[in-house]
Parts: sequence; structure tokens; C-alpha cells
Amino acid sequence: MKAVAEQSYDDMEAYILAQEMAQQKMEESQQEFETDLYSFANANNIEILENDSDLGKKMATSNDVFEHYSDLYLIYFKVYINEIYLMEALEKNDVGAIQQNANALNAAAKNGLEVLDAQEHYKKDDSVIKATRAAFEFFIEESGDKIPKITDFLVMNEDFEKIRNTLDQMPERDRTKTQIDEFNKKVKQINKGINDYNTINNELNNDRQTVINNLNNANANFLSRHIPND
Repeated sequence: MKAVAEQSYDDMEAYILAQEMAQQKMEESQQEFETDLYSFANANNIEILENDSDLGKKMATSNDVFEHYSDLYLIYFKVYINEIYLMEALEKNDVGAIQQNANALNAAAKNGLEVLDAQEHYKKDDSVIKATRAAFEFFIEESGDKIPKITDFLVMNEDFEKIRNTLDQMPERDRTKTQIDEFNKKVKQINKGINDYNTINNELNNDRQTVINNLNNANANFLSRHIPND
């Protein structure tokens, strides 16, 4: 699973690198165009007025903005990929995979917080860093506190199903009072466990959606603020 996560990260890193290379190529082409333009203007005594809205300067600024954005997104993605694998394990009710991916997510999120601490702000704008940090803090709480409660319920439910299957396969006259009492006790535990399980799941889904929406909004607002648009 770690190898899969690392491969996914490498693929995302390669994709972002390709985008940055394309942006760099566009900037170089623009600079080459401007060099030729100024050479032509000088040769023909043409005056070119410079201003801050020159396309080349806009592209250079945009590249800087996207570089900062991409760096932060890779930090986030390296953690988030473990959340994806955790969700897949939860859908399958695979207790072993859930525990494994929860541990991986917890470790990755804690490491992600340390990496974020070393990140520089872009022109004093730390909005994306703050939103990414909030997401990592959610992942840590989810994997360290909430997920163990979910796995406890899944294990309890497996035990309950074994007891019920045993009773179902046994003629009623052969069932002992101890077995029946144990089954009824398990029924009460399962009913309470289902309520707790649903409550935790709802809380996680709502909180997860909130931090992801906040991060998406922070990214969009960051790009809107810093990419030249006139």
C-alpha cells in the first residue's frame, strides 16, 4: 500500500512538473518575442512604452503563483492519497486495511504539518497553508480518534454475526439459556454500536467535506488574488 501511495504521488508530481515546464516554455517564448520586438524597435527608432501590465511580466508572476500553489498541493496530496485508500477500505469493511491505512494517514498528516511549518508565505499570504493545516489536523483526529471506534464496532459486529449464525444453525430446543442470554446481550450492544457508528460517520463526513471545501476555496481565492487579470 505504501508503494502504491508513493507511485500515485510520483505520478501527480510528474503531472505538475509537466505543467510547470509548459508554463516555463511559454514564458521563454514570450521573452524571446519581446527581445525580437525591442531589437526591431531599436533598429527602426520606434519607442515602446513599458508598463507593469506587459504580458511577459504577467506570465512571470503567474508562474511564481502557480509554483507556490503546486508546491502546497503536492504536500497536501501526499497526505490525502492515504485518506482515499482509507475510504476504500471503509467501504469494504476491511478491518485490517482500515487500521493499516489509518496509521499511514496519521503518520503522513503529522509529517505534513512539519513540512507546512517550513513553507514560506507568498507575499505574506498564508491562506492556503492555513487551510491545508486544518485538513491535516482533521485527518489526524479522524485516523487517531474516530477510526478506532469504527473498527471496534466492525469487530463487534463480526462477533455478533458469528453468534447469530451459530444460533440460526442450531435447533431451538438445543439452544441453552446461556447462549440466548449472550445473544440478547450482543443485540443490545449492536443496537447501541450502530447508533454510535452512524453518529461518528456523519460527523466525519460533514467535517471532511468542510475542510476540503475550505481548502478548495482557499486555493481558488489565492489564485484569484495573485494571478494578474488586467
